[in-house]
Order: sequence, then structure tokens, then C-alpha cells
Amino acid sequence: MKKPSIFTIGHSTRSIDEFVELFRAHEVGMVVDVRTIPKSRHNPQFNQEDLKQSLRQKRIRYIHIKTLGGLRHAKKDSTNLGWRNTSFRGFADYMATSEFRDGLEALMKIADQKKTAIMCAEAVPWRCHRSLIADALVKEGWVVRNIMTTTSAPRHRLTPFLKMKHGQLIYPEPAPTK
Repeated sequence: MKKPSIFTIGHSTRSIDEFVELFRAHEVGMVVDVRTIPKSRHNPQFNQEDLKQSLRQKRIRYIHIKTLGGLRHAKKDSTNLGWRNTSFRGFADYMATSEFRDGLEALMKIADQKKTAIMCAEAVPWRCHRSLIADALVKEGWVVRNIMTTTSAPRHRLTPFLKMKHGQLIYPEPAPTK
């Protein structure tokens, strides 16, 4: 059975109306918040309760899955040395945990029922941990699209140095070139 598409989006500095218009354009009916702390100091319209209420008024559902949140610390013995950015390395390490797996399973169940977008703060997906979540979803057979505008949602491309090892996603350090 073919898996449905799932979207990613970063709220950035958009107004709530601009944000909702993106969901309307791509027919998204469920927003899954993957921020560890569902607040925004600079964009209070994206604080959890305000956002939930604004989306509810537009008939878009909202849920927060904290176990998919970023802000993870890299392990000293990390196998994800391909990530130079330590926060991405930390999230990649976290992806090997049962907590991450449970969050991913919950997300896939939700997205099986309703057209869904995972949301974080960063506008561009390759600068956000949701790109790693997208890697995991693609490996599960999902089509992942990154909402950029009302007319643009390019397909997610797997991180080039991603590998599978014993059923786990890893991002190893590239082999030295000769």
C-alpha cells in the first residue's frame, strides 16, 4: 500500500493568516508541532495556545509531539560525525532511541488519517531538525514535501551522507579522500 504524502513547514516570521494560507493551498488539515518548546518569543502568534486556537478557527487540527522535538545533545561516542553541526548530530543520536521511534510512529498514524504538516520554527528545512525527521519518514516509504510557498512544496531529498546500519539511520563521517 502506498504511503500518503506528509509536509514540513517552518513558521518563520509569517503572520498567522499567511501561515494558514499555506495550509489551505496544500490542503493540510493537521499540524504536528515538533518544537521541543512550543513557544516563540519573537513571534507570539506561534505560541502553542494562540496557534492552536487560530488553527481551530480555520478548521485545522493541531497536536504537539514533544518526542520529535529538537535541542538534543550529541553523545560522546556519536556515530553521526557526518554532522558538523552539534545540534544536528545530537538529534541524529536521539533518532536511535525508543522515544524518537514512538514519536515517529505516532506521527505516521496521524498522517495516515489526515493530510499533515510537521512544523518547527526555521523557514528553510535544511537548517532545521525536521529535515532529519523527513529522512526517517522517507526511509519508511513516505513522500515528504517541504512547504515553501502556496505554489511550491519540493520533495525532500535524503541527506547525501545518510546510511542504514542494523536498521538504524546514521550519518557517518565521510571517508577521507585520497
